[in-house]
Amino acid sequence: MIRHLHTFLTAPSLRLSSPRTLFWFFLSLSMVLIYSLMALPEAFSTAYVIQDDARQHVFWMQRFVDPALFPDDWIADYFQSVAPAGYQLLYRMAAAVGLSPILFHKLLPVALNLVMAGYAFATCLCLLPVPAAAFSATLFLGQGLGITDAIVSGTPKAFIYPLLLAFLYYLLRGRLVPILVTIALEGLFYPQLVFLSAGVLALRLGRWQGGRLRLTPVKRDRLLSLAGLAVAFFVLLPYAFQSSEFGPTLTLAEARDLPELALPGSRSRFFYDDDPAAYWLEGRSGLRLATALTPVTNALGLLLPFLGLFPKRFPLVREVRPTVAILPQLLIASLTMFVAAHLLLFRLHLPSRYTQHSFRIILSLAAGMALVVLVDALLRWAGKAAGGKRTAGAGRSPGRGLVGAAITGLLGALVLGYPALVSGFPITAYQVGQYPELYEFLRSQPTDSLIASLSNEVNNLPSFARRSILTGSEYAIPYHTGYYTEIRQRTLDLIRAQYSADPTVVQNFVDRYGVTHWLLDRNAFQPAYLSNQPWIQQYPAAAQAAREALLRETPALSRLNDCVMFADRGLSLLDARCITDSLAR
Repeated sequence: MIRHLHTFLTAPSLRLSSPRTLFWFFLSLSMVLIYSLMALPEAFSTAYVIQDDARQHVFWMQRFVDPALFPDDWIADYFQSVAPAGYQLLYRMAAAVGLSPILFHKLLPVALNLVMAGYAFATCLCLLPVPAAAFSATLFLGQGLGITDAIVSGTPKAFIYPLLLAFLYYLLRGRLVPILVTIALEGLFYPQLVFLSAGVLALRLGRWQGGRLRLTPVKRDRLLSLAGLAVAFFVLLPYAFQSSEFGPTLTLAEARDLPELALPGSRSRFFYDDDPAAYWLEGRSGLRLATALTPVTNALGLLLPFLGLFPKRFPLVREVRPTVAILPQLLIASLTMFVAAHLLLFRLHLPSRYTQHSFRIILSLAAGMALVVLVDALLRWAGKAAGGKRTAGAGRSPGRGLVGAAITGLLGALVLGYPALVSGFPITAYQVGQYPELYEFLRSQPTDSLIASLSNEVNNLPSFARRSILTGSEYAIPYHTGYYTEIRQRTLDLIRAQYSADPTVVQNFVDRYGVTHWLLDRNAFQPAYLSNQPWIQQYPAAAQAAREALLRETPALSRLNDCVMFADRGLSLLDARCITDSLAR
């Protein structure tokens, strides 16, 4: 039993078409497919469900279905301008065949997860030709992605794992054309990946020989690297000269002046002045090591280099191919870009984008290999007789065999059953709309409607009601000053107008922005409301002024009950024209 189990789990297989390899490959796809399908019941639980990040990156694509939506919408225009071209084209094609963007973003992750699983399995097999190791690596990666919203979001970051793994696989196989195509696709779907791929190619150009760095003597490696770097250059070139009405990029000095980037609980928090460790390890500024070590079984990947120091105790480590050098190369490329992103803040966007995803891939692949190397050593120990020779027939040591099989079974159960230990697995961050009647009512309003609100519910309206909003916390992304200066001013003006007792302030606000509807929370005019809204607290001067005004006199807006068009469970929707007419009397 031990001998057959040992062969089944740890014997190398050099043929991709062998039955054992195919078994582990299809098992890998099946497990990842199960994880993907587990998210769908929540995705289709009601008519109004959307993934959190998709509220930014997908809502505006409803223009592909109805071009009349979001006319002259500052927020929709901005997110359309920053969406990668390939990402836009894919959703446009889906809309052309009848799949709405909201529906497509729920189905797309299933396909992306399967592509990710296929490339993860094949990549690991290029590093250690043991199918069970490739299965373990794919399983670890699939579980890790089930505890994050990277792929399930259906946003540009969902393409990171399939594309980066495809690049690694084709590079390991030395496939020139697929490498170049993959780099081009990275530029079309997630341009930051091009920097990582270019970094790996640059590192493979050199060899350390005789204490000096020399150009690699392998002609094929030179060709692959130089061709890939050329494509990367031309892919990134348009971004270098790209200009936008929503620019320029935020500078470090400007960022330091924004409370939004430093306040605890802020959606865009970047600075952790009170916790330097958090700044370098967590959040948008950090390496995100905790993310890479999710699931915790990824920590096994840290053992792989040490197992290689003891080949006699862990013989299977000898089967790890020299191509495994691609993992430290990806690590170095990621760290280099992480440092560059900090030095050029925020021109290369967020530093964490260059480490959190690549680190997870590196550790998942290494963990899959390390696990099988450890199991191989365990089963070798279990299969030895008391005299130290491998058992054959009656010479077995039953005690060792039972212990080895039991430990192997326990490890297998823990690896496969890990998701059961994670509350809410898979974690999707789906947002479920709680006011379907409000959404339906707003859909009945003209498409050029503009809704002003400080309520959290305003963040759902572009996706569910398909109507424009003046501002919203989910859309207050500060990295392009041309965009954020407008959003910030709109928010400040909205806070002032909502809590002002002066009718003229309210009237001027409505006229200036062309607001057609005003959405209010039931307790919007309670002092505690201002203190309990993290979004409002990001504008401390405006929040303090509103609090003082609220304590001093009654806001003009709070007296206009006759202007309520719709009310539902603590929300009131006011007609802006009625507001201005009433205040003018």
